[in-house]
Amino acid sequence: MKLLITALLLSLTVVVQAANEIDSKVAIALAADSRPQADRDRDHNRKPLDTLKFFGLKDDMRVLELIPGGGWYTRVLAPVLAENGQLYIGLSTRRVEENIIGTPGFEKVEVLATSDNMRRLQGSRFYAMDEFEFGVSGLDMVLTFRNVHNFDSDSRARMTRQVFKALRSGGLYGVVDHTRRHMEAADGENRRRIDPVRVIKELLDAGFEFVDYSDLHFRADDELEYEVGRRSVSGNTDRFTMLFRKP
Repeated sequence: MKLLITALLLSLTVVVQAANEIDSKVAIALAADSRPQADRDRDHNRKPLDTLKFFGLKDDMRVLELIPGGGWYTRVLAPVLAENGQLYIGLSTRRVEENIIGTPGFEKVEVLATSDNMRRLQGSRFYAMDEFEFGVSGLDMVLTFRNVHNFDSDSRARMTRQVFKALRSGGLYGVVDHTRRHMEAADGENRRRIDPVRVIKELLDAGFEFVDYSDLHFRADDELEYEVGRRSVSGNTDRFTMLFRKP
């Protein structure tokens, strides 16, 4: 009996230590001198530690960040994964390549050659994406933050297929995006929002399992009516946070 209790206590200690290690590594990444003040100003709104823990991030994972933009999350993920894991970035990586990759602490980040396959068609509110492949497989996790809304339905399907292909069985796909009212037609105000029910359906149709959702980024006072860049909305948009798994 004593041996059983000891074994249970040891296993609990290992779990707690692992959790604390993620906590401390994210905290160190957020406190890094290299982070711009503009990034720091968004910490409270984006809740990176809570978000990454909800997705189940561990420091020994192989993780792909899609469409990293200016590198807000890249600056958090890369230090966390630097020692034991691997961070890849793919799709629209130019700004991160120019400003972050190769700088101290970011030498290990691997850029996947997928950046020249997106364009906005004349007269369209959305980007189109050509066929592509990430060129990696067996990933533990893919993450994308406020990007799915940018693409037409065919391009979203293309991206989803390649995410599914790149993940290992049991691999996780975490999605955060700006919320649109369910079944609301596209207009000039909601272009940068997307219906979370549509996202769930598209991912289930592609073979993913729905794991969970979080209300971390729920904003009751976002009326879901205005463009997310409007002064009254910016920094306070309601965002859905959802986790999927490849069977």
